[in-house]
Parts: sequence; structure tokens; C-alpha cells
Amino acid sequence: MVKKWITENERMKRGHQMNTIMKRKPQKLQKALRVLMVIIGAFIAAYGLEAVLIPNRVSDGGVTGLSIVGSKLFGLPLGLLIAVLNIPFLWLGYKQIGKSFAIYSVIGIASLAVGTVVLHHVPTIIHGDTLLITVVGGIILGFGMGLALRNGGALDGIDMLAVLLSRKLPFGTSDLILFLNMFVFIIVSTVFGLQGAILSALAYYIAAKVIHVVEEGLSGSKTFKIITTQPETMIETIRDRLGRSATYNEVYGGYSNEQFKEITCVINRMEENKIKDIIRETDKNAFVTVYDVAEVKGGNFKKRDIH
Repeated sequence: MVKKWITENERMKRGHQMNTIMKRKPQKLQKALRVLMVIIGAFIAAYGLEAVLIPNRVSDGGVTGLSIVGSKLFGLPLGLLIAVLNIPFLWLGYKQIGKSFAIYSVIGIASLAVGTVVLHHVPTIIHGDTLLITVVGGIILGFGMGLALRNGGALDGIDMLAVLLSRKLPFGTSDLILFLNMFVFIIVSTVFGLQGAILSALAYYIAAKVIHVVEEGLSGSKTFKIITTQPETMIETIRDRLGRSATYNEVYGGYSNEQFKEITCVINRMEENKIKDIIRETDKNAFVTVYDVAEVKGGNFKKRDIH
């Protein structure tokens, strides 16, 4: 009997160990994939710099922009300056944001530094057309930086500082990156001139918008909160004409103390006009608030077929 109990106990321990191992495998795979995405993002950003922006006397922002200025003034390798100037910001990221973020950022910044060396002699894909240079360069740069940020790392110390500030201030990461880079572009103007600084700022503005899209997704979703006197009719109409479900929430008016049912419905951006039509037709006096949603997981977000 004792032997049997020991055997059962050992089986349970082994089963627990196997479950732990099985859980670790997907986590390791996920981390490896994130590292790969950060590296790919860094090389995409490096390509945007070396194949579009720098050959046309247009700079990046942040620490990379300062590194470009230093490289032009002192003839030092761009990759070396990117690595060295980012060290204080990496320490800041480690102390204030966390070990994981700092590790991914080290990988990203190192990959960007290597990428600028490896891609330094790639052919310039655009010449002369300043508008096309800023648009294409900004899109490529923003996509690379956004891909890295989405996977937990940063390619620039200014990005890291912006991520830290976004936790304490009511602004998005991309908005803070843009604000901090205003000071960088003043320095850029001393090397690339006023026109180069303006083009650099325009390219980085485009990059910031692309970062926002990559971080939050292109299609995105929206949450509609609707306070109406006809909640049952509203939900039924949304279900029949939009194929979406919704939830109720009991709310009370702060002035009248009257009880209402607040409807919450999550939709994709393409359905926004349709739900507005439904609200207007069902109850034109309904009180509606709309929120942007970066990501939707779990629950029953899939819509049913409508005819």
C-alpha cells in the first residue's frame, strides 16, 4: 500500500513536471519570435536610413539623429555612435521600465547599429524628389521602429524615454517621441541646414504616425457606450443589422438619480457609420461615447452572419 502511494505520488510529480516543461516551450518560442521581430524591425529601420534618408541629407530623430550628426562632423562610424550614445538610456530603461524591456532594447539597438554598417553601401533607392524621400523614408523607418516597440523593445534612447514618460503623462508613445525630437532637429539643422532639418522633422512625423499604426493595428476597433431609453430595441437592432452582441450596465444619472441601462458594444472601424445610423434611427437623443481600442482578445468578438 505504501509502495502504491509512493508510485502515485511520483506519477503526480512527473505529470506536474511535464506540464511545466510543456508550458515553458511555448514561452521560449514566443520570446524567440519577439527577439526575431525586434531584429527585423531594426534592420528595416537601418535600411530606411541608409537607402533613403541619409544619402539625401535627411536625418532621423532621437539618439540616432544625434549619432548621424556626430558621424558627419567627426567622421566616426554611425553604428559605433548609435551603440555608445544609447548606453545611458538603456540603463534608464533597465532601472525604470524593467529588465525584459532593457534586454529587448539592447538587442534592437545593437541590431540597428550592425544594420547601419551592413547596409551602408546599399544603393540609394530615391534621389532628388524631397517629398517622396520624406514619405518613403518615414514609412520605412516608422514601420521598423513600430515593429520593435510592438514586440517589447526600442531602437532609440528617445523611444525608451518616451515609453517611460507615457506611463506618467496622458500622451501616447508616438506623440512624446515627436515632441522630444523637436530639440534634436534644431541640432540637425547645424549640419544638414534648415531645409534638411525641416525634411527630417517631416519624415519623422510620418514615422511617428506609422509607429502608432503598427503598435495599435491598422484595422483597430472601437467601443461604443450608449445610454438610451430604449436599450432592448437598440441591442436587438444592433444584433440584427450589425451581427454584433452587446452588454448592459446599470448606471444612474448624477443629477436626476434616474436609472438607465448603458449599452457597451465593440465594433471594427468599418462598422462605425452603420452603428451611428442605428443609434440615430432608434433613439436620436441617446448619449454616446466612443473609445479607440488597440486590441481585442477573448470573449465572443466574432460577429455572426447577417442577411
